[in-house]
Amino acid sequence: MTTPQHRSTLSSELAQGVMDIVAEQGLAPGDQLEGVKALAVRFGVAVPTMREALRRLEGLGIVELRHGSGLYVGTNAGRRVLINPVLPRSDLDQLVELLEARLALEPQIARIAAEMRDPAGLAWLDEVLEEARAQVEAGDDRLWRTNLDIHRAVAAATGNAILAEVVDSVVLLHAEDQRAILTLHGDAVEDFGEHEAIRDLLVAGDAEAAQVAVADHLGHVIRVIRSRAESG
Repeated sequence: MTTPQHRSTLSSELAQGVMDIVAEQGLAPGDQLEGVKALAVRFGVAVPTMREALRRLEGLGIVELRHGSGLYVGTNAGRRVLINPVLPRSDLDQLVELLEARLALEPQIARIAAEMRDPAGLAWLDEVLEEARAQVEAGDDRLWRTNLDIHRAVAAATGNAILAEVVDSVVLLHAEDQRAILTLHGDAVEDFGEHEAIRDLLVAGDAEAAQVAVADHLGHVIRVIRSRAESG
């Protein structure tokens, strides 16, 4: 059985392997890399394992996964100083701060998404929701990462690349905190239902209701985390 420590080590090795490819081939930001499946074959690992390593690099801005297009070298690939990927775990108060930051941003982004309804963003949202549905039913512990992609897809539905990058910077650079939040929240079925309802509002173009739904969704999670902090 693969232990969490082994998975972490393997993910680090794969991430380093991808960075070596970038260096060896002299690739620059914006250059396209091999696809996820091709890299999985190259390193002899399963596609989900390869994707996990790439998402770690994506969180650092070293690679960029463009939905429907492929894998590209990110803007941070040539930097010598990057955000530390092994930060200490946040306490509950810090988790609440993260959620409050998202609460200040994401409801308005959802409103814009409902107004613009970018087809590529909505298609991505449908795709990740179906992935989340299957993971909820299977009790898959990778659901936390798919939930991040749901919020990223909502931002992508604005059709505004800068807004999408803002959400990416918040959710991906704090990915492990997001994992802790989902664990503390504890109700994957309820969480999925709220995400699905948000998608429906975006598709319907109901900007005001979408804004309220995202605010309610994040507000509910904040209340749960605060309750855990107070009871702990």
